[in-house]
Amino acid sequence: MPYTLQIGKVRCHILNDGLHPVDGGGFFGVVPRLLWQRVIEPNADNMIPSDTRSLLIETDAGLILVDTGNGDKLGAKERQRMGFTGRTERLIGDLRKVGYTPEDVNLVILTHLHGDHVGGATRWATADHTPGPLIATFPNARYLAQRIDLAEASFPNERTNATFHAENWQLLLANRQLEVVDGPQRITPTVRTDIAPGHTAALQMVWIEDQGESLLFLTDACNWAAHMNRLAWVPAFDIFPITSIETKRRIRQEAFERNTLLVFQHDAQVVTGRLVSGDRGPEVKPDITEAAWVDSTV
Repeated sequence: MPYTLQIGKVRCHILNDGLHPVDGGGFFGVVPRLLWQRVIEPNADNMIPSDTRSLLIETDAGLILVDTGNGDKLGAKERQRMGFTGRTERLIGDLRKVGYTPEDVNLVILTHLHGDHVGGATRWATADHTPGPLIATFPNARYLAQRIDLAEASFPNERTNATFHAENWQLLLANRQLEVVDGPQRITPTVRTDIAPGHTAALQMVWIEDQGESLLFLTDACNWAAHMNRLAWVPAFDIFPITSIETKRRIRQEAFERNTLLVFQHDAQVVTGRLVSGDRGPEVKPDITEAAWVDSTV
């Protein structure tokens, strides 16, 4: 379900593209299961629930959507594995719940080009979501991506090949809907991006700042609240793990000093939180929480 927040005068909505199972080792890397299972209990197959959140921002310059989720171009096996069988328009459904349609979105910020963040940028033109001609999911929007990230996605290696799918962005390039930028961007007086390398070389987070308040959409710079509490806990998905640690150190200090509201994109338990003083340094005090979805499919 969507969550609506107010940062100064800026109204924001946390939308959800669906909860699905992921191998626990992916999110916790070299951390022993004995330790990370205290955060989230896996099932017998070592699977844990993972959320896929996006952020919708209402601004004077129009609607801004941050990330587009997995989308509906998934094959039958993928849909079955992720528990999405029969569940279409997950993100779009949440968008409608807060009163908007895909046609209303003016800008889509793609934090990076992994499939679970950009899969919903395009869709099949067919009404029943079966393969066919591709169209932009948000037809009136300009899409924004980082140059280095697009280069990595366009020329993947053996490790990254499985997560980059050109059908998610090639059409946007051809239609000149995709604007390729280099480095941090000032989007509006209250919205900006910040480069947070580690997960990828040019991951872009999104800041909202107004009237002394701030929100940071962390994307994969910090997947779970536990990763912020323990800087050494780095997902196996991160291409540059040591860089991830230093990026989190920088984020943590700034967010702590500013009392920033943090939005966690994949944490199945903590949706938002703020940093407070703890025994080992700043640690996340949860604000909005959810009960982790656990059943036979997870």
